[in-house]
Amino acid sequence: MKTGVLILDNVRSVENTASIFRTAECLGVSKVYLIGTTPAPTDRFGNKRADFAKVALGAEELVLWEYQKEILPVIKELKDQNFKILALEQDENSKDLSSFKAPEMFALILGNEVEGVSKAALDICDVILEIKMKGEKESMNVSVAAGIALYELLK
Repeated sequence: MKTGVLILDNVRSVENTASIFRTAECLGVSKVYLIGTTPAPTDRFGNKRADFAKVALGAEELVLWEYQKEILPVIKELKDQNFKILALEQDENSKDLSSFKAPEMFALILGNEVEGVSKAALDICDVILEIKMKGEKESMNVSVAAGIALYELLK
C-alpha cells in the first residue's frame, strides 16, 4: 500500500484547504503539512474553525496535520525519511500525471491559487507532475487538482 502525504504551499483559501482535507481523508493520505499562509483547522487560540469544519465535514479530525512556517525544512525532513517529493505544477520540466507511476512513499506539493508551487520547492523536488488540460482554461481549482492527482497517485 502506498503512503502519501500532502504539502500545501501557501494555499490561501479556507474552503480549498478544507476541501483538500476531505478528499485526503477519503483517499487515505496519512498527513497534511500546512505551510505559510495555508489556513489550519484551528485558529491561533486552538479553537476549531467553523468555516473549515463546514467544508471538511469532520475530516480535519481524522487526518493528521502539522503547520510549518517554511516549506524547505519539511521537504528535507521527508526526503530524509525516503519520501519522493512530487510537485503538481505546470512547468517546462513537468511529466504527465496520467503516465506517472507513483513511488511507494511520496509527498505531493500543491501551490497557492495564484502563484502555484514556490520556485524554491520546485528546485528541490524529485518530480514535477502536470494534469494535461484539454480546454481553454490554463489551470484547475487547487482542490479539484488535488483530488485528481491523489486518485491517480494512490491507486
